[in-house]
Amino acid sequence: MDQRLLWEQHCCLPLVPTADLDELTRYARPGGAYVSVNVGFSPHSTELVFELLHTWRRGVTAHDQLTLVDGVADIDAATRAGQIGVAFDLEDSGPLGGRLERVKEFYDLGVRTMLPTYNLRNAAGSGCMDEFDGGLTAYGQDLVREMNAVGMVVDGSHCSIRTGLDLASVTQAPMVYSHSCMRALWEHERNITDDQARACAETGGVVGITGVGVFLGPNDASVEAMVRHIDYAVELIGPDHVGVASDYSFDLEDLNREMATNPELFPEPYRRYGPIKIMPPEDLLRVEQALLDRGYPGEAVAGILGGNFRRVAEQVWKPIG
Repeated sequence: MDQRLLWEQHCCLPLVPTADLDELTRYARPGGAYVSVNVGFSPHSTELVFELLHTWRRGVTAHDQLTLVDGVADIDAATRAGQIGVAFDLEDSGPLGGRLERVKEFYDLGVRTMLPTYNLRNAAGSGCMDEFDGGLTAYGQDLVREMNAVGMVVDGSHCSIRTGLDLASVTQAPMVYSHSCMRALWEHERNITDDQARACAETGGVVGITGVGVFLGPNDASVEAMVRHIDYAVELIGPDHVGVASDYSFDLEDLNREMATNPELFPEPYRRYGPIKIMPPEDLLRVEQALLDRGYPGEAVAGILGGNFRRVAEQVWKPIG
C-alpha cells in the first residue's frame, strides 16, 4: 500500500497540564501522522489555555515520538523522521477574553484552528444548540478577519447554520468544519447541512467527518458509519473537500461518568443514547483501507486521509514572526 499522511484534525486530551501525551502515539503509522489537539473550549479561562499550551509544548518537545510543528514543512520533516507532528486547536473563541490580539498570541504557541462558538451563543455568534440563530456578530466578523490575517484556520464546527454560512461569506481564506457529520444523512443539531458543506467547499475548505457515534448515527462509532458520511460528502462536494477528524476524547470514560452524574450539564441531543461512543485512533487508522476496499482511487484516499487538510494548511498558515 502507498504511504499516505493521516491528518487527525481534532482530538481531545484531558484538559489538565498533567495529561498523558503518550496517548498521541496511538496515531503512529508508516505514512506519518499529524494530530491537532484541543486546548480548551467555552468553559475554560485564558489562563488555563496558556498554561496547557506552555506545558504541553514542553512535553511534546521532550517526547521521543512527537514533534511540535509550526508549518507544513515541519510535518513533512516529522514524517521523514518517524515522528508524529503535533499542533493545537481551540473549540471556542471565549478564551480570547474579547481581545483580538490574542489570536496571534495563541497562534504563535501552536493554535492553528479555532471555532468562533461552541454550541451556544457567545460574543462571536450563535451555536448549533441555540433556539434562535442570529449568525455571526460584528465582533465575530472582526475575529474572522483577524484569523485570516494571522494565518489561523476558521472552523465552523459547533456553530449554528447561519453562523457557519456567515463564516464562509466573510473569510478570505479556506475555512473548515474540522469535525462535523452530514445532517442529510443523520439528523442531529451538531451535523451540518448540505448548504453549509457547499459554502465551505466554495472557500476551498474541507469538511472533516467525525467519529462521534451520536453524530454518525444512533451512537454508531464504527468505521462503516464514518465511511457512509464520507461517501455522502464526497458525492455532494467532491473528494478534494472531505477529510477526517475523530474528536476522540482520551478521557472518554470520565466524560461519560460526568454525563451520567450531572446530565443537566450536557444538551439532551448528546445524552439521548446513553454513554457516548467515539472512534478510537486504532479504528481511524482503518478508514484508509475501508475507502480503498470501496473502490476509491488512491489519490482520493490520500486527500481524504490527510492531503486535503494539508492543502488548507499550506494556503492559510503563515510563518511565525
